[in-house]
Amino acid sequence: MQPIEPQKQEKKILLLLAIGTFGLNLLFLLLLFFHGAMLQQLTQQLTPRSLIEMIDGRVIEADPETSTERQSETIRRFVGETMTLMLTSSPKLTFNEVWQNSSSLFNPRSGPKFEDEFARLNQAGQIRGVKNSENVLIIERISQPVAMATGRWKVLIIANELTFNGSNLLGKSTPFNREVIVGAIDKQTMILPDKPNPLQVAIYKLGEARLEIYNICNLKKKKCF
Repeated sequence: MQPIEPQKQEKKILLLLAIGTFGLNLLFLLLLFFHGAMLQQLTQQLTPRSLIEMIDGRVIEADPETSTERQSETIRRFVGETMTLMLTSSPKLTFNEVWQNSSSLFNPRSGPKFEDEFARLNQAGQIRGVKNSENVLIIERISQPVAMATGRWKVLIIANELTFNGSNLLGKSTPFNREVIVGAIDKQTMILPDKPNPLQVAIYKLGEARLEIYNICNLKKKKCF
């Protein structure tokens, strides 16, 4: 038996090393594909889903939405409840108290304008010469939101502000028909105090929709930005 020449033996070793290296690389590649598939499945499993409780008591799961998306009913409810809050007042719950706690529901740039407008509307609803009047907003219809831009919608609200007192049980009616511009925000802007009162809790719950009102226009106005 002839001994293997050093040159041939070296080539054989190099060939074996090449085959071994190729095999290891192929194994690593397969492991990467496997781990990638496993991570994708794990991500899908760990992605949080929102639990939504229906009116009839059923609970369903929904995929999470981006910070600029809102359900139509969420927008309509936010607009309706915010407008009702701003136009409901009584001797025990004055407009000033409501505004001090609810101004976070409005865009800061337009806050002073909204405060003046709602103060005027509450005062206009009062019956002259009659004390202890109470105002309440009765909503007839809120339209479906119409997208104006990413994370911003307009909603039409048809309502009447009613003012009651001891001698006027039917109430004095003042139309409140407006176009409301709302927009999505990243986080809740109101901070609850250590011992919140019922009004503050209600406003905080309303702010959990992470929406704010940008503008309120009379329907007679052609453009509302």
